[in-house]
Amino acid sequence: MKSLIPALFTVGAVMALFGAAVYITGWEFAPYIYTIGATMVALAQINSPSKSNKPNVKRLRRQQIFGALLLVLTGAFMLFTRGNEWIVCLTVAAVLELYTSIRIPQEEAKE
Repeated sequence: MKSLIPALFTVGAVMALFGAAVYITGWEFAPYIYTIGATMVALAQINSPSKSNKPNVKRLRRQQIFGALLLVLTGAFMLFTRGNEWIVCLTVAAVLELYTSIRIPQEEAKE
């Protein structure tokens, strides 16, 4: 199981990046590829164990999971709306994911 989570995250991240990049071309399968990839990333992050019981790390993990769910919501925007709302949702999700990916290791190193 430990080797499955990083593989799931990596494959999902590549699929999400590819789907978001190709969406501009108008390819009809791009939103589906993105949504599947974002779901894989969200599943990997939800199922990854936390090493710490500190309140700060728990809060950051909740923010990370919320960012992952926003990635999946971005896929829904890509599928069901024809505007650019998905870009705003993706930006918020990316900022949350970036922030938590920096702060969680810093908080865990303080222990």
